[in-house]
Amino acid sequence: MLRMSEVNEVDHQAMQHMLTEGCVDWQGFGQQIALEANALLGGQDSVLIFDESGFAKKGEASAGVARQWNGRLGKVDNCQVGVFATLCRGDMATLIDTRLYLPEAWCQDDARCRKAAIPEAERQFRSKSQLALAMLKVAQQRGIQFGYVGIDGGYGKDPAFLRSVDAQGCRFVADVHCDQAIYLQDPKPRVPEGSGRGRKPIYRQPRCASQRVDRWAAAQPPEAWQRLTLREGEKGLLVADYLQTPVWVWDGEEETARCWHLLVRREVGADTVSHYCLSNAPLDTTWQELARVQAQRFFIEHSFREAKNECGMAGYQVRRWDAWHHHMALVMLGTLFLVKQKQAGRQLWPMLSFNDLVTALEHLLPRRQLTAEELACIIGKRHDLRRKAKESHTRRSQVALE
Repeated sequence: MLRMSEVNEVDHQAMQHMLTEGCVDWQGFGQQIALEANALLGGQDSVLIFDESGFAKKGEASAGVARQWNGRLGKVDNCQVGVFATLCRGDMATLIDTRLYLPEAWCQDDARCRKAAIPEAERQFRSKSQLALAMLKVAQQRGIQFGYVGIDGGYGKDPAFLRSVDAQGCRFVADVHCDQAIYLQDPKPRVPEGSGRGRKPIYRQPRCASQRVDRWAAAQPPEAWQRLTLREGEKGLLVADYLQTPVWVWDGEEETARCWHLLVRREVGADTVSHYCLSNAPLDTTWQELARVQAQRFFIEHSFREAKNECGMAGYQVRRWDAWHHHMALVMLGTLFLVKQKQAGRQLWPMLSFNDLVTALEHLLPRRQLTAEELACIIGKRHDLRRKAKESHTRRSQVALE
């Protein structure tokens, strides 16, 4: 398979033209990818997973670039961040939608937005949670079939986000942070009666005390933990220890608290908890079902790695808003194609990977041979880049000496 970087190197201008000009129905293109992914992986045992990925950048011109958290690097850095939706069933997963996150500083700078070709309708600030909700709505409109929504702690910590997912009629399993407040009985929040002295109370108060999820888990006896088999992993069966109990969650704003599942995961042999999760699934849902969905979140990180390694996800050379989304649409097409091939070859090659498929395609598919003029052009461009980098380094050195 010819990677994006190789395509750009062969004909950079043609690639830029395709990504920025109106020669492709990109909306229809993205919808078709989602529909084909649904035909392949959709179903009530599927999980629609939301997560973000960062793309390190050096300049300031690329749409949405800013100093912000880059999960791939594990630190704050100059980068772009995209929020992605992945459809997953079993150990198969493919990206189906994305939105580029636009920091508030960008939304307040119209000139900068115009230069990066950001549409006016997209220049209002939207949190990452709001972007995920927008993609969830689009997935429902497209008829994407899934039984659960999977969410990491960056989104699960937002009560309004979880309420909105619930309001859209979706079951979720959401990671939350260790300081998540829970109630072991219905707090039945109400506005207390006034004492007749001072101001009359106007805010609701719970009738019982809350506690943190990590403190509740730490207080549970060893026999409360249950060991569950999650799936077949690369190194054998994947198992983990779990706690589960119904809890009430109240954010201080709603009239009533919500009774949800609390699921706590600890790796076998570990002393510390790896995941705390909330779920709005029916209360008779089994531990095994909730644990299965929680474990599916692994596959969006796996999708990111495969897309970056094999489909050029991070190897783009575009600055514009539209071009970034169009590039990602091509990446989604590439991952969907590889997932289809992986599924088709699974019976004969059960351990088939994206890398195996790309290696096979690189050797089996015919390639057009470059002419001497094209090869000279590629080498010339490389030399131009090296010369510019050398001149830039020289200028910076001179400034530092002065």
